[in-house]
Amino acid sequence: MVSVRNGNESERSRKLLLGIGFWVQGLRCFPWMGVNFFLKDGMRVDPSTLQILQNSANLPMVAKPFYGILSDSFYIFGQHRVPYIALGAFLQAVSWVTIALFAKSGISFLLITFYLLLGNLGASIVEVANDAIVAETGKQLALSKNWKPSSSGELQSFVWMASSVGGVMGNLISGIAIDKFSTQLMFLMYGILLSLQFLITLFIRESSLDLPKSPSQVGFRKQLSELLVALQKPMIYYSIIWFAMSYAVIPALTGTLLHLKIESSLLGISKVFGQAAMLFWGVVYNRHLKSIPPRKLIAAVQISMAIFIISDVLFVNGVYRSMGIPDSLYVVVFSGFLEVLYFFKILPFNVLMAQLCPPGCEGSVMAFVMSAIALAFIVSGYLGVALASYVGVIGDDFSGLPRGLLIQAVCTLFPLFWSSCIPDVKSKE
Repeated sequence: MVSVRNGNESERSRKLLLGIGFWVQGLRCFPWMGVNFFLKDGMRVDPSTLQILQNSANLPMVAKPFYGILSDSFYIFGQHRVPYIALGAFLQAVSWVTIALFAKSGISFLLITFYLLLGNLGASIVEVANDAIVAETGKQLALSKNWKPSSSGELQSFVWMASSVGGVMGNLISGIAIDKFSTQLMFLMYGILLSLQFLITLFIRESSLDLPKSPSQVGFRKQLSELLVALQKPMIYYSIIWFAMSYAVIPALTGTLLHLKIESSLLGISKVFGQAAMLFWGVVYNRHLKSIPPRKLIAAVQISMAIFIISDVLFVNGVYRSMGIPDSLYVVVFSGFLEVLYFFKILPFNVLMAQLCPPGCEGSVMAFVMSAIALAFIVSGYLGVALASYVGVIGDDFSGLPRGLLIQAVCTLFPLFWSSCIPDVKSKE
């Protein structure tokens, strides 16, 4: 009876820590909306420089394996997850509060770039520690005697929904705040929220989370060696390579929204709809889809992506307009959905990796996965620029956009030819 009560308390502590963490990270779209307008209107930064800054600010995400190995091997006061979450929240709070305080007095482009990098460094550390807790807990439950297939992926679904709720709220509130308040106030509000997360995290002891105990604390080199051993498992490295390539080979084109030059308020509504779709996906996956083999589910998402891209071709050619469907409705519903559809397959893949990941290096392996995805998106962006130039989508000339979208759809289907790299694992190993 006592063990059951302790188990329930541990579960509540985990959900409090992870729920707040993923919800706050989902809200990151709120200050970043302010950043885009502050740089564009306040600092008069040209679009190309703004795009370079947005991509450069994500560089800390690429180093996630380092943070993962660090949290796996170096303990702080006998803890190796919660202190890193607190550290990441603190770095983000310092970043956004500083930007808010110096924005009015005139902050240089170089300085704001530094603080945005610092904020994303903090966000990366938080995400790595949170992902490790989710992976460790999932692995622990899968190896327990009371494990049931129906309980697989429950925590992953919970944090997915927490992040989606944050995304919905962030996009919805930012659309209102950008007209009602100054961007400096938006930065300050998010900085205060991060400070609250930092304080709450300080009062949570890692022992209350009932995380699996490591046999012994290992050093950095030992942890790196264990990561390399884990990545040498065919089921792991084949899966990661395929998953990263399934993103990297798709040239990123924002053809629909660029073609219409939709007003910012409509784009905000489109993003809110997309985040709501992500939340709904988390609920549906947890209740109905987690028993489906990962390979089939991920392949189905990949095919759906191609179908929606082909739908964009029809839209750009005016087919839906001739059928009486307003452009604004298509942008809000279909474009908003397609924007987040790319991320749908991350949830079943994370559940799969939690099952395949060896005990003791969950943080570093999951961090490596997210780093590979980050690199894949960067490659996808560069390919998108090259494809746009090839088909002649330059400036206000969108005549080559339908051809570019068709090429994008073909590239989306291409990874399906080697989808056998993803194992069909429905239960624990």
